[in-house]
Amino acid sequence: MRWLPTVLLLVSVIIDQSCADRVLVLGETAAIKDSHSQFLNSIKERGHELTIRTADDSQLALFKHGQLIFDHLFVLAPGVQVFGGSLTPSEISKFVDEGGNVLVAAGSNIGDALRELAVEHGFEFDEAGTSVIDHHNYDQYLDPGDHTTVVVGKDQLISAELIVGNSAKLGPVIFKGIGLVAGKTNNLALSIVKASGTAYSFDPKATRVVNPSIAGSRTLLVGGLQSRNNARIVFSGSTDLFSNAFFSAQTNSVNPAVGAAASGNAELASAIAKWVMKESGVLRVKSVNHHKKGETMPPAEDYFIAEDVVYTIEIEELKNGKWVPFHGKDVQLEFVRVDPFVRATLKNNNGRLSAAFKLPDVLGVFKFLVDYRRVGYTHVYDVLQVSVRPLWHTQYERFIRSAYPYYASSFSMMAGLVLFSIVYLYHKDTPVKGAKVLDSEKKKN
Repeated sequence: MRWLPTVLLLVSVIIDQSCADRVLVLGETAAIKDSHSQFLNSIKERGHELTIRTADDSQLALFKHGQLIFDHLFVLAPGVQVFGGSLTPSEISKFVDEGGNVLVAAGSNIGDALRELAVEHGFEFDEAGTSVIDHHNYDQYLDPGDHTTVVVGKDQLISAELIVGNSAKLGPVIFKGIGLVAGKTNNLALSIVKASGTAYSFDPKATRVVNPSIAGSRTLLVGGLQSRNNARIVFSGSTDLFSNAFFSAQTNSVNPAVGAAASGNAELASAIAKWVMKESGVLRVKSVNHHKKGETMPPAEDYFIAEDVVYTIEIEELKNGKWVPFHGKDVQLEFVRVDPFVRATLKNNNGRLSAAFKLPDVLGVFKFLVDYRRVGYTHVYDVLQVSVRPLWHTQYERFIRSAYPYYASSFSMMAGLVLFSIVYLYHKDTPVKGAKVLDSEKKKN
């Protein structure tokens, strides 16, 4: 029996490996393992399986026999012009359509491959050779003199703790790279990190700045989106943002409002990676129930109009690898036919959300609809279809109080008819004296 613990340990290792997410990391050279080792090791420590290759590797592929080979793709190769193997921007888009998640880090030497990939997802990088420049928010010691080593403040981060972590405790972030913008028709775009109002994107080697194509807070340093199938994509204009050098750097901004402190790059990069890899901000529906008030099970047939019903849905959130009750208090229920007839905010009791309401006095086919969309969370969409029918003729009240006047008028008409009939049948007119007697009356006499 001495071998039993060894067997159990081996089985647990095999199970962990089978459950671990597979991550493909692409770099320009194999040196990415050393220059970004802290970032990559943090992903390994969370139990993920990393495969690191160069972006021009001839064996690159994301699909095999129509199935995903990897769950996540990290591209840390800003200068790549053409991907190796079967990998193309179109294949990466197909990878996203199948539920894969992508993190792309570019730089001033950006190649055509990353520019095309960004355009396919509603973003656009600036021209190659340009950098984000900020003369009022650069690092005094790390900057080479062209003011391209930008220090990012907390107010430039998106207000979503699920994506960027706790910004209140986050140190200044160092950024050095290219800017990007979201397309005007990209309704799903998230401005994760934006530039300050004094920043602009231009060639730092130019002696004169004339009409920069991107300027101000419109310039994005890190942008992302969550597609309609809940796949996540993040585009960063800086590969150095994830590097060891910036992780361990001390910031010294020229802006006196930003004090010297350890950089927050490690915390920000970790939070973004967790969000991209769906380690945070993931919701799921555990169970759904609806029934008449006072009962516990759905009706065997249909609901009837104006009945009191209770709707309950259980939602869970993924935290630290475990599913726990979701404590959101802004989830709404709609009872919809074509338009909502009822809209109610669900009361949350430790992840069990419920609402009680009266069905409309309208028959038809309705839906219990929960459509929950919040920044940072996956989209929760749950629909249950039910029928609402009119009452049986035996279910109506025998006497309706509001109809009493009509009842009284009916009985008064019947009473009047009886009285009129009696008067008409039994009343005889008295002859008038001196009146002429008709010939017909004479014959009778």
